[in-house]
Amino acid sequence: MAGQKKIPMRQCVGCRQMKPKRELTRVVRSPEGEISIDSRGKKPGRGAYVCPDPECLKKAIKSRALGRALETEIPEEIFETLRSQMEADE
Repeated sequence: MAGQKKIPMRQCVGCRQMKPKRELTRVVRSPEGEISIDSRGKKPGRGAYVCPDPECLKKAIKSRALGRALETEIPEEIFETLRSQMEADE
């Protein structure tokens, strides 16, 4: 067991499943209150994770989970950007 790195796990706000952090897309609210998509997972601020799956995104939008997780209103263009990224990855 020595030397094995622990894989950081995060919960998708859409399907509520725990998955490796690297497989998820991070949406972040900066300390200034700006919402953006954090592709590298390094931006400062409060983050929420969503699977790169359009169904999970739909669930997150419907249940307003992303906004709740980030404690703010999510602009529609963030959802649009997430959708187009997911479609491009398929």
